Amino acid sequence: NDEDQDFIKESISLQLYLVQKKMEHLKLVEQSLEEMEQKMANEEKIDWTQMMNLLHVTNLEKGLVEQYKNASNLDIRIGLHQKYSQNPQPWFDWIYEQLNLKEKDEVLELGCGTGELWKNKKLPEDVHVTLSDQSQGMVKDARNYVGEEKGQISYQMIDCRQIPKEDHSFDKVIANHVLFYLDDRQETLKEIKRVLKPNGTFICSTYGSSHMQEITQLIKDFDERITLSDHKLYDVFGLENGEEQLKKVFSQVKEIDYEDELLVDQPEPLISYILSCHGNQHEYLNHRYLEFKDFVRKKMAAKGVIKITKSAGIFICQP
Repeated sequence: NDEDQDFIKESISLQLYLVQKKMEHLKLVEQSLEEMEQKMANEEKIDWTQMMNLLHVTNLEKGLVEQYKNASNLDIRIGLHQKYSQNPQPWFDWIYEQLNLKEKDEVLELGCGTGELWKNKKLPEDVHVTLSDQSQGMVKDARNYVGEEKGQISYQMIDCRQIPKEDHSFDKVIANHVLFYLDDRQETLKEIKRVLKPNGTFICSTYGSSHMQEITQLIKDFDERITLSDHKLYDVFGLENGEEQLKKVFSQVKEIDYEDELLVDQPEPLISYILSCHGNQHEYLNHRYLEFKDFVRKKMAAKGVIKITKSAGIFICQP
């Protein structure tokens, strides 16, 4: 429904990306079927373990598309911040600075996503970083995006609730906007503490209650039935309540806030952000897209920009 050429180009690029991922998956299915066919031609008995693996491969597609849709939505939300943030030091560069990496540090990032934190970073000598995510597809994307960095970076699929590492393995553990997605945070925090060295550091980030509040108000002004999220992430684990939760596991917890705001002067990136959220907005906006775009454009025209509050920061924790 959008006549903007750049916006359409972005949409086409996303569709091409999804098609390429589906082609990769279908190639894997083809290979698995050929291997199974060959085995059944040479053996009388069916290997049911291999048969179950084949069924698993052929059923991956729905999850694959959902996964990359979520990854693309994440890229959209990151893109709005990168384009319109007023802090001259980008969020990921600021996070990296707070890590204060030392030579020979062993580092684990949980929920690494695309690995944006490590892109084009020159690591201190003998530092080793393990980038992990519970999604194999995201781990693959991070590897393609970041690279191996001369052997200093490795990749692993890890569920942060059960980290397959020995006690006291890491000097630094990072969880960037991860903890509010977990139902069993206390157990996860205990697991993180277990793999930290006695003098190690755990760094986690989250939002405050005023974060992006103008977007919530904007969407409510258009249609009060729209909700951009099933629940408020900062109510689950935010700047206002995170320290209390962390102190149940860690002896020292320090909060550092990231000062920033967005000044958005184009409607399309803001609308993309809204459509990328996890709420019910598609139900009310899909058939009213051009009306909503005109609504946002008029709001911007009144002041030239829409100012959006950012409230984000990190907790630095010691065992």
